[in-house]
Amino acid sequence: APVLISILLGASFSRYQVEESVEHLLAPTHSLAKIERNLVDSLFPVNRSKHRLYSDLQTPGRYGRVIITSFRKANMLDQHHTDLILKLHSAVTRIQVQRPGFNYTFAHMCILNNDKTCIVDDIVHVLEELKAARSSNRTNFAITYPITHLKDGREVYNGHQLGGVTVHSKDRVKSAEAIQLTYYLQAINSLNDMVAEKWESIFCDTVELFQKSNRKVKMYPFTSSSLKEDFQKTSRVSERYLITSLVLVVTLAILCCSMQDCVRSKPWLGLLGLLTVTLATLTAAGIINLTGGKYNSTFLGIPFVMLGHGLYGTFEMLSSWRKTREDQHVKERTAAVFADSMLSFSLTTAMYLVTFGIGASPFTNIEAARIFCCNSCIAIFFNYLYVLSFYGSSLVFTGYIENNYQHSIFCRKVPKPEVLQEKPAWYRFLLTAKFSEDTADSEETNTYESHLLVWFLKRYYCDWITNTYVKPFVVLFYLVYISFALMGYLQVSEGSDLSNIVATATRTIEYTTAQQKYFSNYSPVIGFYIYESIEYWNTSVQEDVLEYTKGFVRISWFESYLNYLRKLNISTGLPKKNFTDMLRNSFLKAPQFAHFSEDIIFSKKYNNEVDVVASRMFLVAKTMETKREELYDLLETLRKLSLTSKVKFIVFNPSFVYMDRYASSVGAPLQNSCISALFLLFFSAFLVADSLINVWLTLTVASVEFGVIGFMTLWKVELDCISVLCLIYGINYTIDNCAPLLSTFVLGKEFTRTKWVKNALEVHGVAILQSYLCYIVGLIPLAAVPSNLTRTLFRCLFLIALVTFFHCFAILPVILTFLPPSKKKRKEKKNPENREEIECVEMVDMDSTRVVDQITTV
Repeated sequence: APVLISILLGASFSRYQVEESVEHLLAPTHSLAKIERNLVDSLFPVNRSKHRLYSDLQTPGRYGRVIITSFRKANMLDQHHTDLILKLHSAVTRIQVQRPGFNYTFAHMCILNNDKTCIVDDIVHVLEELKAARSSNRTNFAITYPITHLKDGREVYNGHQLGGVTVHSKDRVKSAEAIQLTYYLQAINSLNDMVAEKWESIFCDTVELFQKSNRKVKMYPFTSSSLKEDFQKTSRVSERYLITSLVLVVTLAILCCSMQDCVRSKPWLGLLGLLTVTLATLTAAGIINLTGGKYNSTFLGIPFVMLGHGLYGTFEMLSSWRKTREDQHVKERTAAVFADSMLSFSLTTAMYLVTFGIGASPFTNIEAARIFCCNSCIAIFFNYLYVLSFYGSSLVFTGYIENNYQHSIFCRKVPKPEVLQEKPAWYRFLLTAKFSEDTADSEETNTYESHLLVWFLKRYYCDWITNTYVKPFVVLFYLVYISFALMGYLQVSEGSDLSNIVATATRTIEYTTAQQKYFSNYSPVIGFYIYESIEYWNTSVQEDVLEYTKGFVRISWFESYLNYLRKLNISTGLPKKNFTDMLRNSFLKAPQFAHFSEDIIFSKKYNNEVDVVASRMFLVAKTMETKREELYDLLETLRKLSLTSKVKFIVFNPSFVYMDRYASSVGAPLQNSCISALFLLFFSAFLVADSLINVWLTLTVASVEFGVIGFMTLWKVELDCISVLCLIYGINYTIDNCAPLLSTFVLGKEFTRTKWVKNALEVHGVAILQSYLCYIVGLIPLAAVPSNLTRTLFRCLFLIALVTFFHCFAILPVILTFLPPSKKKRKEKKNPENREEIECVEMVDMDSTRVVDQITTV
């Protein structure tokens, strides 16, 4: 039944859909920035500000962008490089997208200016004027930074178009190491968007072809589709590594379940355990696909979540099988296995469902995290059902094979030792087995002790880790562990940089690196939107508005208008009607205000009176470092100003959609999962035999999570969507491995703590070791995948497995030997019911002599 269900549901995954919108996945679902964007779109539906700004102020739209620099840090404003850049610009504008019946060029798809011409970066006009000045031998042409003047009198901002700038006095540009060009496209309908997407692809090919013919310069192309393509590229570049991982896990799972005894060896169960996990994952993928879910690269972490939980459950069942008596019937042995292992497996599965279920709830504000948790919940639920049914049935089959003394691989009857003596050495080696009648009744040997891991733990490791001379070093090691974890924990950084979730050798990474290197002096352009009708003619209001923009590079209609009024020697304290009339006339007639015409909204009232209902400015912040935290601080500062200012305004940039409350949105699933896990542990304390189990389990989970977060930071992993999902998984992985150990130790009676620590390791240590080895071997190929997403995934999962392993096999075994609970035998008080009874039996002989015989009964 599990196989049929997986085939039926998994078949639909062959026609899966890929999530196209990165914003839908990674931007906070409930974001103030999205509300602000809707307000901005309603106020200024047409956005022609691109002809003088690097950033799109409202929506990303379609665009092609390229950074041109030199390998030798040459001046990109010299004659050779100026001609080269203009030549590239000419090649880009000649790009054609062939469609049936028509060939689209940049002129057909570009965003138009007020004069119906294509909007082109002003740096192109600067380079053209520079070239003309050199041709006419004019030496008085100067470029200033970050604002320069064109020959038509316009002031243009070039802070995001010139990079690596060296200036003379008075901001005159001496040299520039990089130049950035941007080409904006229209995407007003589906056909237009499809043509624009094709144009972006040809744009990248054109730039790369131009690069090959001009090897002295380096070009970094980037388009609006690059991030989406590079995010999904992780899945493609991971394919062969995941296949390698699967082969390694299959091989090691088979080896971990094998032993020299060909009857008691269980190689098929190692393979079938992995098949159980695979069937559950395939079933979950099919359900997600049938319910309209779309695939994205974060799903690469789900197989590793399943691997850690599923394999441990199957190995724990196999470990329980080794403890059963061979003279029992298969049904009795199977019942003993389920009674011994499935209770703890059921509880850990419930913990997975609760923690990931909270992550899959509407409380999660990141769609990628919610979908990941939802898929994980479904996969874990089916994995539990498949372990009960599919793997349980497989265990029964191998049990009958073992009882019949059949070979564990070839299923043929194993001959008696006297028959084997006549066979060749290689034949005897392959069919080595121990028969029950070979063991004397007085011997109490376990036939499974020849298993390598069982033998290693029982004979060597358990005695070594509980040795009196080893314990101080383990305690010292734990103190060092806590110290380094604390050092890393205090340096935790929040990561909202989208380059952290894409493949490494991609345009996104190369472009982002170049952009941060050459163009990080100024922040992206921020729109400053006033959405109320204020008294613009009032001098005090003007000063209030300009006060809030102090400290920024202002590219605003308001400041330009004030300068224009000052040139005309007109007072700003005009009556309302005169002010609005002059404002409207100035924007309609004055050439220097032609490009500001959409930056105010006029509204007509009765008697032809005109009012200004909204306006905007463009602000650029000066940044000192390439740190993204500065933009966080800037956003929070402006938000606070908007709440306290006298003027109602909002600030917006498309990047704010990804950054807005990102830290709280990402951390919420982890916080909710931790709270739910603690609540479940507290609640189950009343159900388990000893509440001390939950106390130790809670402390262990806290220690592991604290260490993973600390070492994760020291390993340069930021707290982002991927790492938070791994931390949620880390809670469950720790409980999976530590709960059986702690339960066996705490519930043990009599003897000593050291004795019960050894017993817990002997009973559960083999299953933990087997699952850990398979898990680590499966993770190793992931480290070689050229992707930042898989790099984060590998580092977090590796740390979780490593830290949990040391807690299970070093820290807990040592600490439990000298901390509660005590294992001293309690002296039972004698009850009246348990007193000795003396029974007198009267015997009469022939001489009537009375003889009393005292018989003691207990």
